[in-house]
Amino acid sequence: MSEIVFGLHAVQALLDRDPQRFQEVFILKGRDDRRLQPLVKALEAQGVVIQLASRQWLDSQVEGGVHQGIVAKVKAGRQYQENDLPDLLADLTAPFLLILDGVTDPHNLGACLRSADAAGVHAVIVPRDRSAPLNATAKKVASGAAEHVPLIRVTNLARTMRLLQDANIWIVGTAGEADHDVYQSKLTGPIALVMGAEGEGMRRLTREHCDELISIPMAGSVSSLNVSVATGICLFEAVRQRKA
Repeated sequence: MSEIVFGLHAVQALLDRDPQRFQEVFILKGRDDRRLQPLVKALEAQGVVIQLASRQWLDSQVEGGVHQGIVAKVKAGRQYQENDLPDLLADLTAPFLLILDGVTDPHNLGACLRSADAAGVHAVIVPRDRSAPLNATAKKVASGAAEHVPLIRVTNLARTMRLLQDANIWIVGTAGEADHDVYQSKLTGPIALVMGAEGEGMRRLTREHCDELISIPMAGSVSSLNVSVATGICLFEAVRQRKA
């Protein structure tokens, strides 16, 4: 089984992390710039077959995405499942997790993965249903983060949250109706931050399984933020506290 990866950062990240997954790479015919050529040389050094392709053909492979002149056909990566979580937690002293409930846009998933990687999150957990696929678009937006941060798909999110609580992980959900905000919360120690879908927020059962609810203070006229922006704000407040 194979999949498509496109974009300079996504291809470079896979080359750095798992070069044996490459099957073949297609680059835009006639493109010769300083960013693309070092990557092509590094791929060739790994024995990867490079082929020239037209812009029309490359565009057809990425479903409206911006390929930056490079598209790779690769072996499918590892798919993390619910039963991988106990082993992952066993290796961590202070788990820092992100749970995304109902994020169905691959662009938002990719942006959240990028923020999670930058913040040092150990894993991102999503429900199997009502969640965006980790497709080529999500990986492109993630700019390489998809190759570094495990994305764990679980069948029953509420059950997984109970498992985390049994492992003494404090679960903090974001909700507009919370009685205190992210800057008033203690986000140190083992935590899992839960972000809901833009507009709808977390589902009722997910909210009920949180140990604490926090909000993001809003000073302007808008009532909510894009989920990837909100995720970045909350993650980096946690980073600030954890480094203090």
